[in-house]
Amino acid sequence: MTPFIAPGATLGDGPQATPFIAPGATLGVVGGGQLARMFVHAAQQMGYATAVLDADPASPAGLIAHHHIRCDYLDPQGLAQLADLSAAVTTEFENVPARALALLAQRRPVAPGAAAVAICQDRAAEKAHFERSAVPCAPHAVIESAGQLAAVREDLLPGILKTARLGYDGKGQRRVATRAELASAWAALGSVGCVLEKLLPLAHEISVIVTRDADGQIVHLPVQQNLHRGGVLAVTQVPAPDVAAALQQRAVDSASRIAAGLGYVGVLCVEFFVLQDGSLVANEMAPRPHNSGHYSIDACDVSQFDLQVRAMTGAPLCAPRLHSPCVMLNLLGDLWFDASGAARAGGPDWAAVLALPGAHLHLYGKAQPRAGRKMGHLTVTAASAAKAVTVVREAAARLGLEGW
Repeated sequence: MTPFIAPGATLGDGPQATPFIAPGATLGVVGGGQLARMFVHAAQQMGYATAVLDADPASPAGLIAHHHIRCDYLDPQGLAQLADLSAAVTTEFENVPARALALLAQRRPVAPGAAAVAICQDRAAEKAHFERSAVPCAPHAVIESAGQLAAVREDLLPGILKTARLGYDGKGQRRVATRAELASAWAALGSVGCVLEKLLPLAHEISVIVTRDADGQIVHLPVQQNLHRGGVLAVTQVPAPDVAAALQQRAVDSASRIAAGLGYVGVLCVEFFVLQDGSLVANEMAPRPHNSGHYSIDACDVSQFDLQVRAMTGAPLCAPRLHSPCVMLNLLGDLWFDASGAARAGGPDWAAVLALPGAHLHLYGKAQPRAGRKMGHLTVTAASAAKAVTVVREAAARLGLEGW
């Protein structure tokens, strides 16, 4: 995992950052969910204080941070308070308003910067950036008007219609096979800006998590092979069992070009489709640590959250090393209910899962389980990939999760 050095590196948003923000300083994060919670854990382990801005008084990150600012993302007083407390600021997820990050950047270094986040928030802008970066993506059309809807090429059907903004985990998406279905789906989505993507024959889904610092150095986690169900990540395997090393390297190189082209500072995930003919296309990107990288807490010597802290503080980036093959399972709120929808007495059988060798349970501190809600994850590490698969399948069976 030799670091990739990008030419023409630029600093992220905000006033000129000091070369290194030392432990003891306070690091801020906009958003208080599980990603922020794991960031707070990593920052506190390194000796930093933490400040979280999130309106939810029971937000998972707010419950453990040194400071919890309870307000809307664009509240001027809240943003001023976060800037007062923090030496640098990051974001938890891509739907935090880019304007909030731009306002914070007037006073403090912000990584990733508002301009990069704004591109990740808009699927049309995202596709355009992939193309500028010489990274193939699915054939697509932008639909923002009735005229553009009528002009959609026939060869883009069947396809998936996705809202250009505020979509994640399968939300804001409709499969369409005909022009009539396309028109109906666009109306059902509110006739907002959308991107229609041609359905492609997929073999595998993979993701690459890169971290770029202000000097343009890039390191990456091992390539993750992912399985989604209902648009939500279900299983991640590392090393990627079905993807050749050369194709994995192409994905890493592509993700690195995408990050460099954004002048990006921080952790960036790029999801790719491996097609049945062996080609590779970029699907989407997330300007933050990613669900598919949670395994790195237990299976790597440097996690994606450690890298997030390093990038925003100017600490040296170290290329992560996978010390244990692993499989990660997403744990959704469905586990807390039986087939009839009634709550399970005592919840899932965690004792049965923790009896398995190499099982690492992470629950996010969310008080109310709901179907489809991400409540935690389970990572199984082992001496071999085959052993990790065997154990995690037993864990899935004990939890009542669907096999694969």
